Amino acid sequence: MAQINEAEGLSNEGNSKSSSMPKLENAQWIQEGTTVAGGKKWGTGLGDLNFPSGIDVDDDETVYIADYSNNRVVEWKKGATTGKVVAGDGDPRNRVDRLCHPKDVIYDKATDSFIIADEGNRRVIRYPRQTDLSIQTLIPGVDPSDLAIDSDGNIYVCDHKAHEVKRYRQGETVGTVVAGGNGKGVHLNQLSHPTCIFVDKDHSVYVSDWGNHRIVKWEKNATKGILIAGGNGYSRDPMALADPFGVFVDESDTVYAVDWRKHRVVCWPKGDTQGSVIVGEDKDGNGSNQFYHPMDIAFDRQGNLYISDYSNNRVQKFNRNTNNI
Repeated sequence: MAQINEAEGLSNEGNSKSSSMPKLENAQWIQEGTTVAGGKKWGTGLGDLNFPSGIDVDDDETVYIADYSNNRVVEWKKGATTGKVVAGDGDPRNRVDRLCHPKDVIYDKATDSFIIADEGNRRVIRYPRQTDLSIQTLIPGVDPSDLAIDSDGNIYVCDHKAHEVKRYRQGETVGTVVAGGNGKGVHLNQLSHPTCIFVDKDHSVYVSDWGNHRIVKWEKNATKGILIAGGNGYSRDPMALADPFGVFVDESDTVYAVDWRKHRVVCWPKGDTQGSVIVGEDKDGNGSNQFYHPMDIAFDRQGNLYISDYSNNRVQKFNRNTNNI
């Protein structure tokens, strides 16, 4: 059984969410998705998911899933019909090797371990795949809703209760505010229950500002954010954001956002004020082209799109339309 100990340095080599991004300029995706994990009603079996939250995809298209209400992280190999538990045991009761409502996961290939936002236990941990190695508490006393790692190996934690994003250099447990930190609010120097983040090559932080229905960009050392999308409050306007979650930025600075309440994924090319829907509809459903409260977004090296479909208890893959490359 793995034991808990203090954090060691985090490798910045081979972290899936900070690996080289696919070139997605002018990309399009086939609208009919394929279920690559889960897909049944919620359950606890190895073929089931129970409100999947954060996801990560590695070089061989293995999907790692924070299986939120099953209190575990599962690995689904490409083409598999069942997953494999790689962290947690489904029991949320407080014990150092257990998870309680994990919200996000990053696979660290260099150390063959998982960086996990263990929301219910108010911590960020490194959980090794090998059971004879130690679990490490990287960051204690936080309310993490999402994680990111930059090219220097620094960890960014989106703290939805503190309304801020902090950067933690290797070995730090206190951290530095890089977005928000001025209380809950609507101003550009504030956030309201942020849900997800993305850190680009310049260490700018993109934030899904859930309570303000917007995406904001905080450049390195900025004291306020730049509005990228949304920001007009909750609206039935077809292109208004409503409770955004997962966010991703490609090499051409196109921003992709998971529009949770409107059950779709929207993108904004750099400089555009009007977004466009790339997959999903403005209504919930369980069809191959529909979502029911989508949560997170990831891409593989070929530019195929993966979405954790929270209330449908599945992960959907949308193949890139190669006729458009």
